[in-house]
Amino acid sequence: MKTLIYNATLINEGQTFKGALLINGDKIEKIYTSPIQDLPEDINLIDAEGQWLIPGVIDDQVHFREPGLTHKGNIASESRAAVAGGVTSFMDMPNVNPQTTTQEELAKKFEIGAKDSFANYSFYFGATNDNLDEILKTNPKTTCGIKVFMGSSTGNMLVNKPEILEAIFKNAPTLIATHCEDESTINKNTEIYKEKYGENVPVEMHPKIRSEEACYLSSSYAVGLAKKHNTRLHVLHLSTAKELELFEDVALQDKNITAEVCVHHMWFSEEDYKEKGTHIKWNPAVKTMHDRDALLKAASGNRLAVIATDHAPHTAEEKDNTYFKAPSGGPMVQHSLVTMLELAKQGKITKEKVIEKMCHAPADLFQINKRGYLREGFYADLVLLNPNKEWTVDASNILYKCAWSPLNGQIFSHQVSKTFVNGNIIFDQGIFNEDIKGQALEFNR
Repeated sequence: MKTLIYNATLINEGQTFKGALLINGDKIEKIYTSPIQDLPEDINLIDAEGQWLIPGVIDDQVHFREPGLTHKGNIASESRAAVAGGVTSFMDMPNVNPQTTTQEELAKKFEIGAKDSFANYSFYFGATNDNLDEILKTNPKTTCGIKVFMGSSTGNMLVNKPEILEAIFKNAPTLIATHCEDESTINKNTEIYKEKYGENVPVEMHPKIRSEEACYLSSSYAVGLAKKHNTRLHVLHLSTAKELELFEDVALQDKNITAEVCVHHMWFSEEDYKEKGTHIKWNPAVKTMHDRDALLKAASGNRLAVIATDHAPHTAEEKDNTYFKAPSGGPMVQHSLVTMLELAKQGKITKEKVIEKMCHAPADLFQINKRGYLREGFYADLVLLNPNKEWTVDASNILYKCAWSPLNGQIFSHQVSKTFVNGNIIFDQGIFNEDIKGQALEFNR
């Protein structure tokens, strides 16, 4: 049966208008740019009066922890939280156990996604210092990208040999996504603060250890390599104002080198370490208010292409630890959309720009087939949300397997009411459809 969502306020491609949308199977059949006077019969009707209808969010950077780290989260639990937050597609990182550094392990992750994921999915292939042959086998039509850790990471995934980096940037069959922090700078800073504090380094020193200099040295190196080899490069989770100068202030379609910003780097600043402690310990670090504000401003323009999460759950027991023992990362995928819309309500970014950077731009940047927009013939990945429904983040509504959030206690003004994945209602006022799973993303490359 077809479904008509009517009386909605559609936000799409920079426009906000009252209209309706018709779903037929897994696709959008028709978009009405004005209210419908005579409702059709023999059709499933959803009255969306007072609600916004937007494309589903595409998160280009998550760590759902499967396989091997499933005490923190797994593809089923974290994709469930994702759709509750309006995220209908995700791209998952390779630093799991075993690492996704062979085509065999990549295939296994796709099998898990097909079986367990509530949302649509793709998986990055991980680069190491010694798996170039495997990298070259990666299929650009089915795999979102090659992940290169140019900063410390899990196991042996730090790629720090110049000749290997040159070869990867020269020969990668698809987009390269990088984590950029200079390891030698971080090690030097760590020793400085260990001399001062011993093992009891305050978490407030995290942005001094993983410093602006560490980020800029690595990001500029990656950009230089990409320019040399004409590589399609996407630099993940920018955290400093200084790095912005590395990226052109031009439209996405005119760029071969792009950058992403994560929600937490635009929401928190170093002032929040006093209250939040290791719960906001991320790599790269949350830095100054100046950095936070500059990143948010850049997200409203063209220097930053995409807004994502770097969703990376750890257990509360793991996070509630001393600085060196507490792992970096935190869960965000359930709350990314409402956090950005809260910033829009505060006048710091427009709601249309939020939709552009979280829905349209990831689809364009990764060349995803028929997703990311409200367009006729595109997949019906949709979110209905109430822009005037206050709620508070607390233990009763946090869906991450780790059961905590750095946003605990935060009051939000917008609430997701329904999430559609491929035309199916997967999340509806707190109720999940457990029987239907997402699809593997396809890339037009």
